[in-house]
Amino acid sequence: MAKTAKSFFTKQQKEDIKQAILNSELDTSGEIRVHIENSCNGDVKDRAAYIFNKLKINKTELRNGVLFYLAIENRKFAILGDLGINSLVPENFWDKIKNSMMDHFRENEFTEGLIEGINCTGTQLKKHFPYQTDDINELSDEISFG
Repeated sequence: MAKTAKSFFTKQQKEDIKQAILNSELDTSGEIRVHIENSCNGDVKDRAAYIFNKLKINKTELRNGVLFYLAIENRKFAILGDLGINSLVPENFWDKIKNSMMDHFRENEFTEGLIEGINCTGTQLKKHFPYQTDDINELSDEISFG
């Protein structure tokens, strides 16, 4: 039986991914979300943009949210950053992270690739959006599934 989005990662892997999100958001006002779906028909960036808006990642106060989107059956993924973070990171920043993740994915190291991408993103978020004393966690840290 083929794996579904919800069963693609083990319980422990899901906990490890969530912990990477928590660690990456620890010293920043930035927000990171992970969304996993079975399939993506059409352009992966278009679908990721739809999910980005559906999860209200575009509604953070400083526009510093990031989405990691994976469609497991199609082996497609995208990383989308909001206007605030995109205006501050180097132009090819997301491509570098995506390429690094792809190297892991090719070796069936999906958890490791995702965690590495989250950690690299967290480093940039901390640099550009340091934690503020009045900071609140604006978005859920849970993995969402489609």
